[in-house]
Amino acid sequence: MRLEVNIASKTLNNAAGGRYDVLADINFSLAAGEVGVFVGPSGCGKTTLMRILAGLDHDYHGRVSRPANARIGMVFQEPRLLPWRSVEQNVRLAAPLADEAKLSALFAVLGLDAHRSHFPGELSLGLARRVALARAFAVEPDFLLLDEPLASLDDALAARLRDQIANLVDSRSVTTLLVTHNVDDAARLGDRLFLLSSRPARILADLSIGTPRRARGEAEIAAIKADIARRINGDRIERDAS
Repeated sequence: MRLEVNIASKTLNNAAGGRYDVLADINFSLAAGEVGVFVGPSGCGKTTLMRILAGLDHDYHGRVSRPANARIGMVFQEPRLLPWRSVEQNVRLAAPLADEAKLSALFAVLGLDAHRSHFPGELSLGLARRVALARAFAVEPDFLLLDEPLASLDDALAARLRDQIANLVDSRSVTTLLVTHNVDDAARLGDRLFLLSSRPARILADLSIGTPRRARGEAEIAAIKADIARRINGDRIERDAS
């Protein structure tokens, strides 16, 4: 399933009642099974973009094209679990017809077997983020949207969860979009990297990574990260000079 995005502009109202631009000229496409990663500074409009792609925000100028029957799975910045429901109940609310064998396999991959009957208040932030991932994958999505899924986690835990996301994406044919300000996540997870400017966000560069995730060595990852930093810093210098 192919995703085609052409967003000419998106504006929002501020507290004083004025309007400001959030997104401008966001144009890209993703092929079936491709992982695209948006890298941009905090506050540039990444979450707004994800809400548009998820169909939660229709107040913009442009077009998002995907098959009408496409299933969408989304992980928000916060896990957004119902506190009065168990882990399994939270997941089954999103996927009530989920096959038991597939659901058990998903819990196993994410290390949630021992927590199926626990409630959100009993979980660490890392576990809660895994439940949010399980909920998104349980619907067997055609399109997966991940909004800062590793935010606020320590480096070791973020690395483990990043590997789990890679395993899940590689084992399923799902077109994935992830937004982050962490260049390490981008270099290790993405097939395509879209570098965003500060607000109003526009695409500074569209970088393809030819090496599969599992085959990327540390030297190549370091080179990708250096390229990202060079391009972002170049844009910052250009804006400061104008």
